Amino acid sequence: MSKREVYEQKTEALLLPLVEQHGFELVDVEYVKEGSNWYLRAYIDKLGGIAVDDCALISRALGDRLDDEDYIAEAYILEVSSPGLGRPLKKEKDFVRSMGKDVEIRTYRAIKNEDEKVGSKEFVGALEAYDDKSVTIVLADGTKRCFEKSDIALIRLAFDF
Repeated sequence: MSKREVYEQKTEALLLPLVEQHGFELVDVEYVKEGSNWYLRAYIDKLGGIAVDDCALISRALGDRLDDEDYIAEAYILEVSSPGLGRPLKKEKDFVRSMGKDVEIRTYRAIKNEDEKVGSKEFVGALEAYDDKSVTIVLADGTKRCFEKSDIALIRLAFDF
């Protein structure tokens, strides 16, 4: 297990009781380097949406716990926020909640059917099925497309503006 994964798992274990105590949902935790800075990000949500005060409350409580535990060696910036509209589907509960809804899938490489001359890296369709290895959507024309999860760079609810 990588250092990043260890930090994310330990932070999730610290964060989960804090989030549940306030009736929030823990969406994701990530530890990433951007430029020269490390970021520890926690994404939380609740029915009706998360407010700035909710994020501040969890940020203060988590910051205190992180100071007590002190398991992250590098200097980092702690951020607690809403997952936003572009929330990716990562966990089982995300897929369950999104069944039948339109999702946007972006793949690492262009994918084409036998009858297509040019492939695409972006697909939109209703989420029909998923398992540990694949995701199936129904496109607007009624055709089904199945994608290996290893080929998917991003999957999230589609926006219709």
